[in-house]
Amino acid sequence: MPDIRIHRDHSLGLAKARKVAWDWAEQVEKEFDMECTVLEGETSDTVEFTRSGVNGTLIVAPDHFELHAKLGLLLGAFAKTIQGEIEKNLDTLLGAANQAAAKAPAKAAAKAAAKKAPKRGG
Repeated sequence: MPDIRIHRDHSLGLAKARKVAWDWAEQVEKEFDMECTVLEGETSDTVEFTRSGVNGTLIVAPDHFELHAKLGLLLGAFAKTIQGEIEKNLDTLLGAANQAAAKAPAKAAAKAAAKKAPKRGG
């Protein structure tokens, strides 16, 4: 059976990484008819996914994602294509999360600066 292994480092922390993982799970349930189960832990989560010909896990940690999938005989012939699609989907979700995380401090700083600005008029 062909295996797919994907590792992605990130700096989101566990709460934001969970959101990315849940979005990914919803996406693969809709697009690929996967059945996903999320097992939450204190320091990491595991998303178990399965459907005919595929089963695997996505480990969600504060600083990385680790995906391991086993493909059945029929889907094994498409392992490279399937891996590319998983990487693209995960990278897209990570990119969106990283952009949102980068904007949040800038927004907070702008809000704080606006509060400190002296009022004019009177």
